[in-house]
Amino acid sequence: MAQGGPQKPDSGKVTTRTFRRMKQEGRKIAVLTAYDFPTARIMDQAGIDCILVGDSAGTVVAGHKNTLPITMDEMIFLCRAVMRGVERALVVGDMPFMSFQPSEEEAIKNAGRFLKEGGVQAVKLEGGSEIAPLIKKLVDYGIPVMGHIGLTPQSLNKFGGYLVMGKTERQQQYFLRSAQDLQDAGCFAIVLESMLPDLALEISESLKIPTIGIGAGVGCDGQVLVVSDMIGLFEEFRPRFVRAYANVADVIRKAVTSYIDDVKESRFPDKSESYG
Repeated sequence: MAQGGPQKPDSGKVTTRTFRRMKQEGRKIAVLTAYDFPTARIMDQAGIDCILVGDSAGTVVAGHKNTLPITMDEMIFLCRAVMRGVERALVVGDMPFMSFQPSEEEAIKNAGRFLKEGGVQAVKLEGGSEIAPLIKKLVDYGIPVMGHIGLTPQSLNKFGGYLVMGKTERQQQYFLRSAQDLQDAGCFAIVLESMLPDLALEISESLKIPTIGIGAGVGCDGQVLVVSDMIGLFEEFRPRFVRAYANVADVIRKAVTSYIDDVKESRFPDKSESYG
């Protein structure tokens, strides 16, 4: 594993091949979600390795109670906005609920839309061994795929809530088998969500492709967070695994309050902010 001080980002464009090389060299992969042009541009300039245009937009952007309602058209719109701000990072589009489950034909069509219309370089699908044949088809058609196992939010109703995965022997064997099957199907990386750290480490060490953890401990090859959680913008709830690096909600609240006061008291605009 890489030792020492901060790791410098690759100078060139990040690709799926970059992911594999970073795994081989023991360099951690930093991933964040983004849903708009200015945020994506700032992240890209800061050196983020990968941006996931997540279906989490359903909650943190659109205000739904979960990710299920967001549509393909909405996801394509967000991807196009993000892509306008990115030069270096790998951008992955998150395939929303019922965009790939109904049929293989529909899955291929919608995955293709992410690349053709959204402009992203890869897609992400939730699911284990059961979707490995579909992933192989997508990869064979030239569509890079990031896998996603552990807690899969699109299956929230099946699980009965946001649960930690990997507590039973049956679950552990399923996730270990699924990780291998997704790698064999051609995934270039796999997200491990809300999973016991020991299991996530075992999976990570068993694979040649990198794992990206979210609530799965430090043993993964990289980490991803929802940007709205990471910067303290989304206040409805905060998962245990989130570290807030800022309190943007409070900054915005104070700015809006000051603006309202200045308007009410005729302090805005002043002469320097007026024409003539």
